[in-house]
Amino acid sequence: MKTTVLGAVLAASLVPAIAAAQYPDRPISLVVPYAPGGTADALARVVAQELGKKLNQSVVVENKSGASGIIGESYVARAKADGYTLLYDATPLAINPAVNTLNFDPAADLHPLTMVSVTPNILVVPKNSTLNSVEDVVRQAKADPGSLTFASGGTGTVQFMAGELFRQGWKIDMLHVPFKSGGPAIMATVGGQVNMMFTNISSTLPMVKNDQLKVLTITSKKRSDLLPDVPTVAESGLSGYEAYEWNGIFVPKDTPEEISDKLEASIREVMAEPKIKEKFSSLGADVVASSQAEFKTFLDKEFAKWSDVVGKSNIKKNK
Repeated sequence: MKTTVLGAVLAASLVPAIAAAQYPDRPISLVVPYAPGGTADALARVVAQELGKKLNQSVVVENKSGASGIIGESYVARAKADGYTLLYDATPLAINPAVNTLNFDPAADLHPLTMVSVTPNILVVPKNSTLNSVEDVVRQAKADPGSLTFASGGTGTVQFMAGELFRQGWKIDMLHVPFKSGGPAIMATVGGQVNMMFTNISSTLPMVKNDQLKVLTITSKKRSDLLPDVPTVAESGLSGYEAYEWNGIFVPKDTPEEISDKLEASIREVMAEPKIKEKFSSLGADVVASSQAEFKTFLDKEFAKWSDVVGKSNIKKNK
């Protein structure tokens, strides 16, 4: 009887290992918690196609948009931890806990696999604006507090947070003008209804090239090859300033380590392919392809940074 029981225990313990060894044996769902057509969705589809080839299995992008990504994030956080439901998310994941009351904990309920890429924002002003540099913005804001306006796609968006981080760093007073989404905010900036906007480089670069908008600075640590003459915020005098729209891939917590490791390795191999790097670069994104540990360290800093920004502002947490 002891031998039978021991055999049964050993057999049961081998089930996860066998499942991991056979993984994946059916299609994988890559959940994007934003609407189709956006930058995150476009990049996710590039990754999904190549990852499917690498794993010899279909990787299907599934859009579950709404509530700044919370609907899709919550869906994956509650999904079975078997490696068949992945989350392709972005910076709002790290902002949401600071501005919304959630029914899950992003830091605890989702396991980071790899940070895929980072995309900097650029500070743009209308073509005919008298503002030509960060120095001009700071000078005017200090001379006439509250006279300058900055647009965003809404409180809690990366666009708003980049502007708020900028405002707090320089200790200046600017008026935030929220719109229902980023598109109307950009058009209001083009039309001069607002003074400026921090916006994703990939979505706004065509307007810059067409001379509809003027760029004052970029939010990355170093200058972009797409705009080599545009200085960073740090170069302009605000040391340590960085704000990105990052993309990363997650699985539910308790996903077997063997599966997480296989996914991480496969995704990093995909991101190392020259054609993938070229595609991401064309959209203004810099490939990172971090390890799980590196992504976790980055996320801890992101959660803390945006929580601090919200804490220093007068933002009221949504219930």
